[in-house]
Amino acid sequence: MRIALLGGTGDIGKGLALRLARDTAHEVVIGSRKAEKAAAASEEYVERLGDDLTADLASAANAEAASGADVVVVCVPPYHVSDTVEAVADELTGDTVLVTPAVGIDRDDDGFHYDPPSHGSVAELVADAAPDEVPVVGAFQNLAAGALTDLDHELGFDVIVTGDDDDAKATVLTLAEEIDGLRALDGGSLRNSAEVESMTPLLINLAMENDGMHDLGVSFH
Repeated sequence: MRIALLGGTGDIGKGLALRLARDTAHEVVIGSRKAEKAAAASEEYVERLGDDLTADLASAANAEAASGADVVVVCVPPYHVSDTVEAVADELTGDTVLVTPAVGIDRDDDGFHYDPPSHGSVAELVADAAPDEVPVVGAFQNLAAGALTDLDHELGFDVIVTGDDDDAKATVLTLAEEIDGLRALDGGSLRNSAEVESMTPLLINLAMENDGMHDLGVSFH
């Protein structure tokens, strides 16, 4: 399977790239607006992983990375998701699964707060920007980038997956469980994404206010 990480040079993109490249045998393509930046990141990840690299790791500009990909993960901040999706729209088909881990977050003196777009959630914003035939799935929103990029960190977290296309959702559920230490849970329709996204600022606030809770995630028992 070909997995494109658009914005794969950022924090969450780096974490997912390292975990997927270590724990799976898929083709993982690091995307960026500039091919040179993507290539530099890919070289960094290859060097970082060394003998632990199991995936076929490549790089390209975002549109080229998305072309022919089975799964496209939009690893960019929420205020860039629409532009990023629209920039690669011609490369997406009904067979492409478009995944968003982005969360709208605001910060004030009291801490971090959920700041959803007018669409209701970032996942629904992505669905509005994507071509009609492209299924959109929300996933990975509650994972701390620091935990992902620290390969010595045993995750032990749950990933909630939302979407309206059962096949697309099943693809992401399976992919998430291929990453060591993650359990994937079906969160229902895409409309439920707001509830999933809203947990992220809560996790950040808990990590900030409590010693020893850095880079925490969620696990349901």
